[in-house]
Amino acid sequence: MDTKELWEHYRKHKDPGTKTRLIETYVELVKIIAGRLYATYGNHLEFDDLVSYGIFGLIDAIEKFDPGKNVKFETYAQIRIRGAVVDQIRNLDWIPRSVRQKSKQIEEVISKLENQYQGQVSDTMIAEALDMSVQEFQSVLQQTSTFNMISLEEKLMDSAEEIKAVESHQELPEQMLMKSETSKLLIESIELLPDRERQVISLYYYEELTYKEIGNIMGVSESRISQLHSKAVTRIRNRMEG
Repeated sequence: MDTKELWEHYRKHKDPGTKTRLIETYVELVKIIAGRLYATYGNHLEFDDLVSYGIFGLIDAIEKFDPGKNVKFETYAQIRIRGAVVDQIRNLDWIPRSVRQKSKQIEEVISKLENQYQGQVSDTMIAEALDMSVQEFQSVLQQTSTFNMISLEEKLMDSAEEIKAVESHQELPEQMLMKSETSKLLIESIELLPDRERQVISLYYYEELTYKEIGNIMGVSESRISQLHSKAVTRIRNRMEG
């Protein structure tokens, strides 16, 4: 059977054998997504672990996908797969408490300065408020980058338009409105970022490039991309929570 026939058969019978064949058909998609995430989280996790987490997302996508909807399975599944991996990374809780505390401190300082000056603030201003040198501040940004990344990954996936397109018919009106408002606020928060930070967010989350690839495009180091990413996420979180 071809892929279309597999879906038609599975929709009618929901049999384990057809599900297994669908998993085998799309497992390469899991490996692609795991590979992209491994470029970021590889210092903490093995590639095979990321693939195994992603398989759970693929299974969930197969079980819940409706071929009758006007949405490609690959579009729907990649959000489920990525979400399953990020959920598991968060549950492992390997991010030290000290890093979480630093991230919270930076978040509070940036929020305070942006409110005070009604606009964007520089690394120098933030570093002074934290009683650090600019170099020390940028080093802390790099340390908190992964923690912040997980936080934004969750927000991006929670508000993903593809999920809304497939599942909105199952939701209460107030749930649909909440998701719509969250998506709108997220888009506005990204649009308000400084140009370089907005470019990093776009290239990482929407073009799915690695830090190294983004650094090559922007002509800076991977560590600088990590710093820009961390600052951008902190600004987005402040606006969304504020």
